[in-house]
Amino acid sequence: MTLRQKENRSGWLFVAPAALHLFVFALVPILFSIGLSLYRWKLYRPEKSFVGVDNYTYSLRDPAFLNSLWNSLKYALMSVPSGIIVALAIAVMLNQKMRLSPFFRTVYYLPAISSGVAISMIWIYMYLPESGFINTVLSKLHIGSIDFLKDANWALPAIAFMSIWTGLGPRVVLFLAGLVGVPQTLYEAAALDGAVGWRAFRSITLPMLIPTTLFVVVTSTISAIQVFTPVYMMTKGGPEDATEVVGYHIYNEAWTSFNTSLASAKSFILFVVIALVALVQFRMTQKQLEGHSTF
Repeated sequence: MTLRQKENRSGWLFVAPAALHLFVFALVPILFSIGLSLYRWKLYRPEKSFVGVDNYTYSLRDPAFLNSLWNSLKYALMSVPSGIIVALAIAVMLNQKMRLSPFFRTVYYLPAISSGVAISMIWIYMYLPESGFINTVLSKLHIGSIDFLKDANWALPAIAFMSIWTGLGPRVVLFLAGLVGVPQTLYEAAALDGAVGWRAFRSITLPMLIPTTLFVVVTSTISAIQVFTPVYMMTKGGPEDATEVVGYHIYNEAWTSFNTSLASAKSFILFVVIALVALVQFRMTQKQLEGHSTF
């Protein structure tokens, strides 16, 4: 056996556990879900019948499912842009040479490694009417109490506002990585022409961060579309289905109505939506890497 063959074999041995895990716990369930979506089958009934694409056509006409998709879109539109702007601003501040920068980088990442259930419970108490932290602050400003999680107009924005904090860590880390890659010589040359502060940020930092920003936008959007834990813990899809996002809707379809075949069809529709978002990200990133950027 040649040295190259030995290296290849060693490489496959190292990759084998991860590949086996991916095959058993990701690929097989996905394929099973696709097959199950072509049948009419409820979890508590042993018999099932083949219905082809009926589950898909029904899902695309289901008002509850369409409402959940719309809620997920609204949630993404509320949480992603604001979350990215806040993360970028904090990353720029943390990129400055300050003594406590490593400490603050750790602090901002803590929500990303904390339990989603625990975080949701904390924010439930923060949103409590009258006694909650946010309403206490509002009362100091002479603003009336708002029952954020039980008001159909406020429930989804309240969860989206919470996501700005919970998603801060990974976004800040990505932007910091992008900022580190910006050559300092560009800022020095711009300073000679009088471009400092906001002008340097607009003309140098933002263009250089385009690939990073595209990646953060797409990954954040995918995460927002799949949101589940805060909705499950804080509102249960209410009030008046105002927070019934697609992930929670599919969960109810599978584990409340026990209609697993229909839930599988809706899950695969969600998968296609996410795949299309990833494809858009790939196209946009490819365009930037082919030299169409401003830098």
